[in-house]
Amino acid sequence: MEDGVKRARMKAGAAVLSCALLAGGSVAVARATGLAGTGGSGEAGQDGAAAPGTAAPAAPAGEKAAASTAPVMLYDGGLAPDWKDIGWAQRELPKGAPARMRLFNYAGWILYKPKLEGSFGALSFRFSAPESFGEFLEARLDAHGAVSFPRIPITSELQVRKDGEWTEVLIPMELLNPRGEPFDRVVLRASKGVARDWVLFDKVALVPLPPDVAAALAAGGGRSGKGSGREARMSIDCTAPGHRISPLIYGIAFDGLREKQDKHQYKLGATTRRWGGNPTSRFNWKLGSTWNTANDWFYRNVDIGFSADDFLDANRKNGMQSALTVPILGWVAKDSTSYGFPVSRFGPQQGEDNGAGNGNARDGTPLKPGPPTQTSIEAPPEFVAEWVRSIREKDQSRGARSVQMYILDNEPMLWNSTHRDVHPEPLSYDGLMQRTIAYGTAVRKADPEAVIAGPAEWGWTNYLWSAADFAPGKMNHSDRRAHGDLPLIAWYLRQLREHEKKTGVRILDVVDLHFYPQSNVGVGLEGNTDPETNARRIRSVRGLWDPTYKDESWIGEPVRLIPRMKEWIAENYPGRGISIGEYNFGAFRHMSGGLAQAEALGRFAQENILAAFFWQYPTDGSPVYWAFRAFRNFDGKGGRFQDTWVPAKASENTSLFASRDDSGKKLVAVVLNLDPDQAAQAQIELKGCGTLDSVRVLGYSGAPGGFTEQTPGAKAAGTLTQRLPPYSMTVLDLTVTKP
Repeated sequence: MEDGVKRARMKAGAAVLSCALLAGGSVAVARATGLAGTGGSGEAGQDGAAAPGTAAPAAPAGEKAAASTAPVMLYDGGLAPDWKDIGWAQRELPKGAPARMRLFNYAGWILYKPKLEGSFGALSFRFSAPESFGEFLEARLDAHGAVSFPRIPITSELQVRKDGEWTEVLIPMELLNPRGEPFDRVVLRASKGVARDWVLFDKVALVPLPPDVAAALAAGGGRSGKGSGREARMSIDCTAPGHRISPLIYGIAFDGLREKQDKHQYKLGATTRRWGGNPTSRFNWKLGSTWNTANDWFYRNVDIGFSADDFLDANRKNGMQSALTVPILGWVAKDSTSYGFPVSRFGPQQGEDNGAGNGNARDGTPLKPGPPTQTSIEAPPEFVAEWVRSIREKDQSRGARSVQMYILDNEPMLWNSTHRDVHPEPLSYDGLMQRTIAYGTAVRKADPEAVIAGPAEWGWTNYLWSAADFAPGKMNHSDRRAHGDLPLIAWYLRQLREHEKKTGVRILDVVDLHFYPQSNVGVGLEGNTDPETNARRIRSVRGLWDPTYKDESWIGEPVRLIPRMKEWIAENYPGRGISIGEYNFGAFRHMSGGLAQAEALGRFAQENILAAFFWQYPTDGSPVYWAFRAFRNFDGKGGRFQDTWVPAKASENTSLFASRDDSGKKLVAVVLNLDPDQAAQAQIELKGCGTLDSVRVLGYSGAPGGFTEQTPGAKAAGTLTQRLPPYSMTVLDLTVTKP
């Protein structure tokens, strides 16, 4: 139905309701209209009563509405008897007063009554919120099991009265429960990011629908379908060429400090883990579990109590492959107690931790470091070769390989910052190449079948230039100009190709770079969640793949990282694979962070790269956690994105990623609605995929518990219609009959 018609009908109903609500709140609606009746038996009978917990059908225009169950109060200065509070918002329910909620991070309130019976015409409640929130609230019903109910935005059409700071709301069941399904809970939640101010709720009730409102709703004929959203045309093209998806794109990183506590990382469905990060540049494998924390934590040598062997063992036990960073910095921790800038030697510093300083004087001036031997011992190429040989010897006794990829250190062009206590000088083009060849050759000789990746650079400036290009006292970009004015990575590839031609030794198999948006969206749990930042966070994923996307940061031009890498490889060293060794979009616990993550996983599959490793791994139950599960275990029973990429298209503000199995009879698609406020009605065409047979739909919009079964939309032989809630991930698990 056209949106204008729906709005007109809702306004007509609202006009009638406003008079009724003046009588004194939600319950007054039923009393003022005389529709309060007796409880139903729970069976549809001659009196037309609906099934338990379902909506009574609206009366046709001009006819008297059928009697319905008396109003049921859920909350009125306190929880009604038998009703339970199972929401996830930070909240207070003071006795004799409105409920108080903080709805930041899309939080919500759930009111639940087991075995709820009765037929109701509407949900009514009143709320008070800061004016700055705008239209921020949505309501829906829910039930245990696979039933899916529409999420209804609380727009002006549903706000029937303003009373000072309070707003009265009444939502017809025609909108909340268009199929008349049983339900046992009511959900009120934020539909967009809001601040931490209190939101007040009171007089929450399920009530009969006044006859005039029922007539106004019925005037247009049929159900209104409110909340179905804008139309989004999509297609899955099984006639177009696809490609095999590398399972290594679903990678995560090791976090030594959380390893023993956080076992949920193994439930993500991640396929591989990377031993990496700043401390691994100075990991001493001979000491078991000792490294230097660099400038992340006062240049301390620490024993993390979890060795690289433990890491490899844990991965094997959990069915994951391993990527191992090997140090080429030249220095590793000599013990578990030393630190780079002791206060006893360097004096008071800007930051201190039990005698260790951060290397900056109180005024912020960097202190000149002492000798590297303060914390470290030399680690030449043979040190790394010995480590690789020891791993391979253990592998041979087990009969299985432990390391699927060796990575040549971590972000070397930042060493003069992260590890300046042992490497204060900015690294140059030549310095990187000398170390790459020396250590890469050592790895190759120790493990001839090894897959070797590098240079693991951090971001934009070091895709294009060296650290020496920005050294104090030197002309900017002088190092690059001295090397044919080639971007660092392009030059790196060309030199390694020439080295292989001359020596027959292949140093590099995979180009590994890191990707962090520079547009102020945060990393990890951090990052603002205002609407502007949320939208920018999701857009920033386009920097990985979209040649038309101009980076919204100081970069100010298209990054197009994966296409750029493909071009550099084709021009300078064909045949190399691509790995995104670290990436992160911030706001783990916000739906925008989850959608950015799901978008990235879909694009990795689309762009046919070899590997990708999220930094580090998402918190349990967060939207980012469920983004992984959308592709790797959406139903908790091993349901996953399939192994062959199928080209797909989606309209603006949505994404569609499709896959099929080897038989072509199973299709799995992940569909994203990136709009925080508006639902989308997806019209999906299946081109050449066969006749659509079965449809299973699972959805996630940020609520606790992750993906739940949804009611499938209408389907025909080669098309499917499916509602996509605002800010949501939807998995379509389809089977087709091949022609």
